[in-house]
Amino acid sequence: MVVTDRFLFVLRGDVLYQLDVYTLRVLNTHRFEAGPAALPQRAPGSVSETAVVEPPPPPPPPPEMTPEAMSASIDLSLTWLAKHQDDEGKWDCDGFFKHDDVAGGVCDGPGNATHDVGVTGLALLAFLGNGNTMRSGPHKDTVRMAVSWLRSQQGEDGLIGVRTARDFIYDHAIATFALCEAYGLSGHETLKPCAQKAIDYLESHRNPYSVWRYQPRDNDNDTSVTTWAVLALESGKFFGLQVNQDALKLAAQWYDQVTSPDGRAGYTKQGEGSSRLQGDHGTRFPVEHGETMTAAALFARFCLGQSPEKTPILKASADLLASKPPKWEPGHVDAVYWYFGTYAMYQMGGAHWTNWSRALGTLLEHQRRDGNAAGSWDPVGVWDVTGGRVFVTALDTLSLEASAREAKLKKK
Repeated sequence: MVVTDRFLFVLRGDVLYQLDVYTLRVLNTHRFEAGPAALPQRAPGSVSETAVVEPPPPPPPPPEMTPEAMSASIDLSLTWLAKHQDDEGKWDCDGFFKHDDVAGGVCDGPGNATHDVGVTGLALLAFLGNGNTMRSGPHKDTVRMAVSWLRSQQGEDGLIGVRTARDFIYDHAIATFALCEAYGLSGHETLKPCAQKAIDYLESHRNPYSVWRYQPRDNDNDTSVTTWAVLALESGKFFGLQVNQDALKLAAQWYDQVTSPDGRAGYTKQGEGSSRLQGDHGTRFPVEHGETMTAAALFARFCLGQSPEKTPILKASADLLASKPPKWEPGHVDAVYWYFGTYAMYQMGGAHWTNWSRALGTLLEHQRRDGNAAGSWDPVGVWDVTGGRVFVTALDTLSLEASAREAKLKKK
């Protein structure tokens, strides 16, 4: 057995296996036709008898974040998402692999079946983020089908989906964000009532004189749910929907309340890290490896119209993110953190954005290029056990789209 920084090599009998050191996925195999005895004989004592194979040469450098490389990666991921959309328009969180060719080996990484609404919303946002609408773009039919399915899931009270999961509001907020974007970018007036009702439900769910969490009006609040709600409301406001301005003011106050002087935003209070599931989740994904709540709050602050010049705490928050850039290592992978961080640092600009965007190149390096998984990312991150392969692929695509957008602006 030989381990490098990227690969694990294991010799079993006459077969040499090359595995990804992070996921333990078999990448290549080599069978020695005449068995191990056919290997060159060593002079006694010249090499340790435990040595199996010479370590491979150093891995090539990560792909450069060129506009061409990012565009190709985004096209590949959107193609994968389009292939795994159900005919009715949704993305099946735990059953997306039914679209795979069995002969090529089906994709792994199912998510939780209760989150089809949220995952469909994220996938829809990924298509919208690359210029596709209900009227135009190579994936306009994919967009139209996704919008139609989300509309079909809306109840009379405006809620998109059902209250099956304890955290169902995440799904609704993300779907609302996606529908507001689809409405505004597509110019489909028939979609306006649906988007408005979704916004109205968020208002009915919000705590009196405060913000949001899992259950409606139970006086419990957190930064994570609140940020998705803010994104939905700001999108609705931008496209002319009716939004309660007091809700946005209270959200700004919430971020002030949970942010400590060093710029770190807490989950439900100052100094509190991101949440983790029960069991060994926190051990496998230490909270200190990322700044998810800080990234979420910083992104939301920009959406609310704040700036580092007038609100200096924004720079302190950005400095914290800069100290923990995207890193594809066990326990560090976090598509949610990287999504919020990418759009926050994009708004921050300067060296903060340049360095973060460069680190985001790890997504190009680890995007799958083989078989039915080609174009997707393996669900090995913090929340991927809940969202699955569709979830992480949509979020990673959204992150790359920010970098690609900035690169295109530089070329003009």
